Amino acid sequence: MTVERVQSLFAMAYGRVPAVVASAPGRVNLIGEHTDYNGGEVLPIAIAQRTWVAMGAGAREKSRAVSAERGEVGEWEPESAKAQGGWWDYVAGSLLEGESLGAARRPYDVAVVSDVPMGSGLSSSAALEVATLTAALSLNGREGDRLAIASAAHRAENRYVGVASGIMDQFASALCTEGNALHLYCATEETESVPFDRAVLIVDTVTPRSLRTSAFNQRRAECEAALSRLREIEPTLPYLAAASPDLLARAALPSPLAERARHVVSETARVGEFIQALRRGEPAGPLLNASHRSLRDDYECSSPELDWVVEHCVARVGIEGARLTGAGWGGCAIVVGDADALEELAPELAASYEQAWERAPHTWLTRASGGARVESRHPDLARADTGA
Repeated sequence: MTVERVQSLFAMAYGRVPAVVASAPGRVNLIGEHTDYNGGEVLPIAIAQRTWVAMGAGAREKSRAVSAERGEVGEWEPESAKAQGGWWDYVAGSLLEGESLGAARRPYDVAVVSDVPMGSGLSSSAALEVATLTAALSLNGREGDRLAIASAAHRAENRYVGVASGIMDQFASALCTEGNALHLYCATEETESVPFDRAVLIVDTVTPRSLRTSAFNQRRAECEAALSRLREIEPTLPYLAAASPDLLARAALPSPLAERARHVVSETARVGEFIQALRRGEPAGPLLNASHRSLRDDYECSSPELDWVVEHCVARVGIEGARLTGAGWGGCAIVVGDADALEELAPELAASYEQAWERAPHTWLTRASGGARVESRHPDLARADTGA
């Protein structure tokens, strides 16, 4: 149904049908938060919510992008594109990076429809970047591999938009498969699929935050400062997540560097422990709860609303554990457990949350879903658009 919706938006905006429609999912990270840009490990799943991008060759000298959810229309010069501070920067940056994968640098017309919540920590920006690249490569007859798309999408966010994020979001959106979590070794970009059959309740606290205005870049700088201090003791240390608890103790880092490093090191260890628990069929909830405490206390990226959700979801039958997901400072929490228990919990939790915080949360029950894909392609239109 959403494919038809984005096709309709494209037709209304540009007066013709699109040559290509592609989609990519948002993600939730099960465990391994703020480890990706520190060389650690992460374990995300793709969620059912997706972003759909319809695309055709531009009919004017400028590229254009419209969005059903964001309203404002963006325009930019393909030959001299610069970030403008608008939502379309994610599209423009992705198209610019797509040139290295075989997408022509030329004007494009783009329409976007999404049910990935914006500003909630579910990687709406990565879904937009990955879907844009998937569509652009298909339009240009260069399907490209998912790993290359993920890397290009990550470069777009870092270099063009200016958010110093790690690789997890784009890799999860591009590479996740149905019924599996993605174990990503961020230092090497190696991946493996890990079967994950639990249900996940996503709870959006309706406390929007933007990585441009949050303390995300500050935390990254603190991690880099901690790594620099640790290398004074152990010069060959490749990245912060590779530090041992013994090294942290010997370094006696000042606050807040000590707390930031302790979170990164302990969280990376929890990823491996979580995977082993899944493979042994053992409960993994205590690791989720420990992850949240570390994010709250050592990384200081939680919020009162996120803490409230986690505290109200533990020690319930059928619930394994809960924690914030995404960068934090608002956004979403996840609750992991039995599907029936989570379905019963959701309305009760929403009612209690609304009473406590005077606003209703959004909740979704999901399982591990698939990554980016081309939804439709009109070969004749694509050939005409690219001049083939």
